[in-house]
Amino acid sequence: MTALHTLAAADEPTIDLASTGFVIICASLVLLMTVPGLALFYGGMNRAKSVLNMMMMSFGAAGLVGVLYVLFGYSMSFGPSDIGGIFANPFDKLGLKDTADLVNPFGYEGYGNIPELAFVGFQLTFAIITVALISGAIADRVKFSTWLVFSGLWVTLAYFPIAHMVWGGGLLSASESGLSARIFGSTDGAADVVPIDFAGGTVVHINAGMAGLVLALIVGKRLGFGKTIMRPHNVPLVMIGAGLLWFGWFGFNAGSELAPDETAAMVWVNTVVATCAAMLGWLLVEKIRDGHGTSIGAASGVVAGLVAITPACGALSPIGSIILGLIAGGLCALAVGLKYRFGYDDSLDVVGVHLVAGLWGTIGAGLLSTATGLFYGGGVQQTVVQIVIALASLLICGIVTAALGFALKATMGWRINEDDETAGIDQSEHAETAYDLSPRGGRMAGALGLGSHAREEAPIAEGANA
Repeated sequence: MTALHTLAAADEPTIDLASTGFVIICASLVLLMTVPGLALFYGGMNRAKSVLNMMMMSFGAAGLVGVLYVLFGYSMSFGPSDIGGIFANPFDKLGLKDTADLVNPFGYEGYGNIPELAFVGFQLTFAIITVALISGAIADRVKFSTWLVFSGLWVTLAYFPIAHMVWGGGLLSASESGLSARIFGSTDGAADVVPIDFAGGTVVHINAGMAGLVLALIVGKRLGFGKTIMRPHNVPLVMIGAGLLWFGWFGFNAGSELAPDETAAMVWVNTVVATCAAMLGWLLVEKIRDGHGTSIGAASGVVAGLVAITPACGALSPIGSIILGLIAGGLCALAVGLKYRFGYDDSLDVVGVHLVAGLWGTIGAGLLSTATGLFYGGGVQQTVVQIVIALASLLICGIVTAALGFALKATMGWRINEDDETAGIDQSEHAETAYDLSPRGGRMAGALGLGSHAREEAPIAEGANA
């Protein structure tokens, strides 16, 4: 994706209905990835006493980021006035002013015109899921209010700038003032070596994964981490969530072409086969290491493959995508165990999956790109550029997240108290529980001699959520 360019309208532009419909449908699919896809995936992985809070972190991020994106986020990411290659002027399109025209997202002939608002909606859903992804690293133990404040500050100071840097013509783009042009030169206003990030390896997954790592370190471990077994409470929910993520990811990847053309078709196929291969790679590692492949492993392998192919899906062949996915599944299956070795509590493996697969997918694009990849005779330059943009994203996100994390720790505080964490964050933060396991009346309760005071007389399931 590149920055938007409004058509110079000597002739009145006409809307391309096919491309417009394609983008709107894909935006809806990406929103489905967060609510309910990611909410179910993360919620099922949590313990029963904290599943609602986990799902609320996704829903809360969706509500807050959606509003902020309309107010100033779109302008900061894709506005016309670049500020130091870091972000665009948040006031140029404040409140989505001056976004009523048709645009050509590529700036050249051959692609249909779509309403700029269709592009706004598509990009809004990317911002939402990036923030929501972070929540998995700090599950079970943080104040919901602090999470929402962090979400608003982080999307403003980390996500919007990095989206501009990569996709809006900033430092990590193909701009003649970007890092790639400064390293390998530029021609006619564009870098000679164009950074590859088709749908968000740096902007979404490295960004979210690095933020998850920093927050996990700042917030600290869950009570009992490394001593108490913390199993997923509902594996079918995890599988359903993974399936919804896979389905929605076609909007994520193919939709980033912004047109239903041959590239979108190739991206669709690459997304499928990379994900299939990653699932097999994860299960193979589990079988060799543990003697059995697991449902959680299959679901996690699916996500690892989707993450890895995201930046590279427009540059690889289907065979290259299989290779990329297979390696991603194996790498991530090994990487999720690092938290026990190094002692950081990344609750739902945001670091082991999104950061590791995001880094591999971004760098792997430099190796396997059919046009410029090292393994296809393109030389080392593309790989160098991919490493540079990956490291730059890590550095920027790490600094911003650390500053916000420590500031909120010193002011609002991150942790709920120990008694509430032991009892379950759902009750303390939301005054709700996901499952009512104590009968409160009805025919079965009457037959068992349990009336309306069943909780006092027969606390059958007290502690069941633990």
